[in-house]
Amino acid sequence: MYENAKSAFPGAQNDSLRRVLVVDDSRAQRRILTLMLKRWGFEVQEAQDASEGLLVCESFVPDLVISDWMMPGMTGIEFCRAFRAMQRESYGYFILLTSKTEKTAVTSGLESGADDFLTKPVNGDELRARIAAGARVLAMERELMVKHGMITDTLDQLRTVYASIDEDLQQARVLQESLMPKRSVMFGKNRVSVMLHSCGHVGGDLAGMFGAATGDFGLFSLDVSGHGISSAMLTARVSGYLSSKYPDENLALCRDGSDYGFLPPQFVAARLNGRMMDQKGVTEYLTLAYMQIAALSGRTRFVQAGHPAPLLLRASGQAEFLGDGGLPIGLIEDAAYHEHSLTLEPGDRVLLYSDGFTEAVLPDGSMLEEEGLLELVRAVPAGTEGPEFLDALYERLKAKTHFNNDFDDDISAAFLEYAGP
Repeated sequence: MYENAKSAFPGAQNDSLRRVLVVDDSRAQRRILTLMLKRWGFEVQEAQDASEGLLVCESFVPDLVISDWMMPGMTGIEFCRAFRAMQRESYGYFILLTSKTEKTAVTSGLESGADDFLTKPVNGDELRARIAAGARVLAMERELMVKHGMITDTLDQLRTVYASIDEDLQQARVLQESLMPKRSVMFGKNRVSVMLHSCGHVGGDLAGMFGAATGDFGLFSLDVSGHGISSAMLTARVSGYLSSKYPDENLALCRDGSDYGFLPPQFVAARLNGRMMDQKGVTEYLTLAYMQIAALSGRTRFVQAGHPAPLLLRASGQAEFLGDGGLPIGLIEDAAYHEHSLTLEPGDRVLLYSDGFTEAVLPDGSMLEEEGLLELVRAVPAGTEGPEFLDALYERLKAKTHFNNDFDDDISAAFLEYAGP
């Protein structure tokens, strides 16, 4: 005969099935099963009925239960249900001993939670085969538990890492927001306001303004391709090229004696394109709308480099989208950019904005586009000015799109209110 469970069940991982509880009101049947199981190397406990079996389970946690079906008091099926209701860390395999062969009886046993059946009188070879099958099931269950534990540990580690990353991203968001100038700046009687709402912790949009000692000033809106950290890092770099704090590094300004003057807008775009093309290994590009205004005359010159068309809102109520598109910056070496010009009158306004506005998705699946943006602008109450105008515009965009805190793109804008010299 077999000396231990490992030799009796060479195909089963028997570390998962070592402890067996035998429950039968027949003392002779219990002894036969117990001797057979012990000879195969199992640790065995006996109980003469189901009630005693439940008490044994409180101190002896069996991997396998072999229970008679018909017993005084609680039946094998009732015992199985009670066994399944017990709190356990692992699964316990349950075999019912029965002389019943009807399908309805078998069904009733399975529904109670039994895993297998043995017909009495018990045949040793059949018992060994049934136990081997149970050992395989328990081995798979134990393996799944180990893997589940590993997955749980890995998820805990990932949560820790993500929490650290999230903290870093929160700080990165603060740093990126510091790149934005004040929300509203006056250049004489003229005001420029800006707004930025990133779709993630950090984004690739930027809007800003800067001035010269002459009173002239510039404003811009740009959008770096992609989202996330790499786009935000490039945005931070580009912000230095259009900085109001460091005019020596501003590509739009040139020193004119002790002061600074403005370079032509198309030249600014070309210089920025050259800087971008010199960045080896950088795959991102950006779109830009840049506008410079002569405060005394209202003469305005601008360049559009793949960015949405600036929206001109005349004091008379007329509206016009400006520009002809142009090439993005950082895609084509020695790309040519074209200057556009117009003259602003007191009361005129200009909106530079990112495609987060025009490409916002409406409930029907279509995009807002230019016509929708103009509709939102005209819905802002008359007399709303400066940052409040941009905030009101953003709120109307959220209402129009049935915003659920999940815009697909950054939303940014620069807003000029021209009041004259």
